Amino acid sequence: MKILVDADACPVKEEVYKVAWRREVPVTVVSNQRIRVPDHPLVERVVVSDAFDAADDWIAEQADERTVVITGDILLADRCLKKGSAVIGHNGKPFTSASIGSAIATRAIMADLRVGADGITGGPAPFSKADRSRFLQALDEALVRLGK
Repeated sequence: MKILVDADACPVKEEVYKVAWRREVPVTVVSNQRIRVPDHPLVERVVVSDAFDAADDWIAEQADERTVVITGDILLADRCLKKGSAVIGHNGKPFTSASIGSAIATRAIMADLRVGADGITGGPAPFSKADRSRFLQALDEALVRLGK
């Protein structure tokens, strides 16, 4: 069992470490630039090239049915779900095979709207305590399911 973190712009890395240490599950933090990670035997940092989607490609190659992937990237979530991984968004909402199709469609619609608005957007909703709490619970539940 392992956790793969799409670390660029991930607001819940500290939460991942806490749950991973408690459950004794290895974590690989993947990014295309060097970021700080705790000096801990369960935490590994992987820095990939700055090529487009290099981190996503690395994560998708490593993902399998014994992996929990943490990402906000819908297309990466889809790739990992197809490999049998559990996938959790930064806000704690799991991506599932039942929900990924509508998430991809919504992503495409929002991209079209941004183009029509000359690239002006309001951005994502602020990250809240409820999101952090939901994330901790979702990660813990996913690890329990994989552990069975």
